[in-house]
Amino acid sequence: MKVARILIIAGSDSGGGAGIQADVRTVTLLGGHAMTAITAITAQNTLGVQAVHLVPTELVLAQMESVIGDIGVDAVKIGMIGSAQTAAAVAERLAVLEGVPIVFDPVMVATSGSALADEATVAAFEKLMAFATLVTPNLPELEALGGEEVAIRFATHVLAKGGHGEGPMLTDRLIGPRGAIKVWSNARIDTPHTHGTGCTLASAIATGLGQGMDMVDAIERARKYVREALSLAPGLGHGHGPMGAPLEFHAHA
Repeated sequence: MKVARILIIAGSDSGGGAGIQADVRTVTLLGGHAMTAITAITAQNTLGVQAVHLVPTELVLAQMESVIGDIGVDAVKIGMIGSAQTAAAVAERLAVLEGVPIVFDPVMVATSGSALADEATVAAFEKLMAFATLVTPNLPELEALGGEEVAIRFATHVLAKGGHGEGPMLTDRLIGPRGAIKVWSNARIDTPHTHGTGCTLASAIATGLGQGMDMVDAIERARKYVREALSLAPGLGHGHGPMGAPLEFHAHA
């Protein structure tokens, strides 16, 4: 069986809980091969983001070309994009990839509350949504992008994540160009160690799509993976700590 090749376009997290580090861990544990185009280097821990250095757009593109031309790509996951210029350039490059599913996690704010995208970058997200297979915003991000109508506007699918909602139940909703497709509800896992949940979920979905799973099945496996990772959080750091690594998950998923 061919190993699914997953290209991750995202920022680095020095604390290892989110970003590229969480993405690579997730893709690997789910049986895929992770490749990266790093968009930003952050000084970051469980308490927040202390510094951000954006990688020049031309170097982001060079990383993409390097792996696309040699290894090939079965699915793409986009996370922290860094700048409006990079968002536009990445969109232009990925638009010519035929038949490759693209999962776009529109990262705007870290779990700690630190802003990871300015207004111009958020505006440029439209270029990425125009060809994304699936967009995975949390509730505040969905509102900033224009609400559930973005699924219709961009003829894409949106997984509206309910982690920022109120109450003991967490509900995620998959919305397509023609409206609601599926709803998942689970009891909320009571833990402060939620750093990297969005990155991990999107990478897990991208891996499933790259492995040939249909969208609903890929989302269901990804949600189970994230919930198991949350339950295994090791309690590191003094703030929103990283999740755990379900090392045997792929064997029984």
